[in-house]
Amino acid sequence: MASKTAFFDKVQALTEACLTRRRAIQRIRKEKQRAKNPVLDWVEAFIWAAGVVLLINQYLFQAYQIPSGSMIDTLLINDRIFVNKLVYGPELLPGVGKLPSPFKPRREDVIIFENPEYFSRGPLFDIAQRIIYMLTLSMVDIDRSESGEPRVHFLIKRAAGMAGDRIETRKGELYFCFAGEDRWISEGEYLVLRGFNHRLSRLVEESWYPALEAMGAAEGYMDLGLAPPAGLMEAAGAYGSRYGDSFVKESARFSVIRGAYPQNERYRTLVLKQRRWYVPEGRILPLGDNRDNSHDGRFFGTVKASRILGQGAFKYWPLGRLGRIK
Repeated sequence: MASKTAFFDKVQALTEACLTRRRAIQRIRKEKQRAKNPVLDWVEAFIWAAGVVLLINQYLFQAYQIPSGSMIDTLLINDRIFVNKLVYGPELLPGVGKLPSPFKPRREDVIIFENPEYFSRGPLFDIAQRIIYMLTLSMVDIDRSESGEPRVHFLIKRAAGMAGDRIETRKGELYFCFAGEDRWISEGEYLVLRGFNHRLSRLVEESWYPALEAMGAAEGYMDLGLAPPAGLMEAAGAYGSRYGDSFVKESARFSVIRGAYPQNERYRTLVLKQRRWYVPEGRILPLGDNRDNSHDGRFFGTVKASRILGQGAFKYWPLGRLGRIK
C-alpha cells in the first residue's frame, strides 16, 4: 500500500513540474513577444507570407499576365490568369528539374512553356526574376528589354499538334493527318466533331490569298534582282501589301527562287517548311488561337512535352472575365 502511494506521489510531482515548466515557457515567450520590435514583427510576418506565396506559385498555382493578343478570343491582352503547376508535375526549383506526374498535356489544352527563343541572362537572374514575379502575382517583371518592354520568357499557347501528327496549312486553314491515319481533316471540322467550343480568330480573309501569293512571288523576283512581271504586281494589288499570312507569302517567294535554282534542294526544303510540319515523339506543336497574329510553333518548331510547365486554369482579372480557361 505504501509503495502504491509513493508511486502516485511521484506521478503528481512530475505532472506539477511539467505544468510549471510549461507555464514558465509561455510566460517567457509572451515577455519576448512584448519586447520585440514592431518592425521586426512585420518583417517576420512578411517573410512567412512570402514563403507561402512562393510555395503556392511554385508547386500549385502561379499568376501570369497575358502580354499579347496571340490567344484572342480565349485570352485577351492584360488578362491575369492562374496556371495549374501541379497537373503536369511542377519544377523542383525555378528552372531546375521537374517532379513526375501521371498526367500529360492533351490536345487542345492551353499550356505554358519557356519561350524557345528566349535568351537567358543567367540562372541567378532567372531565379530572382521568377521569385519577384511570383511574389507580386505577376505585377512586377524585372526582365525587360533596353526599350523597357517585358522580355517574353514564357509563352501561353494551345497544344494543337501532338506526337505523330502531320500538319499543313492551306490558305491559313490547318489540316491534320493524325498518327496512324491516312485521311486529312481540317482543324475546323475536327473541333466541331470533338465538341471543342473555343473560337479561332482570323485577320486574313480568304479572298486576300491570291493577292498575298502574288506579292510573295513578286518579292521572289526582286530577291533574284529581276523586275516582277507586270501582271504579277497587278494581281497583288492593294491586298498584297497588307499585313497577311506570312507563310503563304514566303512559300510563294521561295517557289520563285527555287525555279531559278532547281538544283538547290535548300529552296525545296524552305518551301515545304513554310506550309508543312511533322510532330516527333515526345513533342508538341503549340499554336495561338489568333492564327494570323501569333508567334508560335510554326516559327520556332515543336517543344518537348516534358518542358510544359503548366495548364491555364482560370482568369481572375478583370472581374468581368472571371472564369475557367477552355
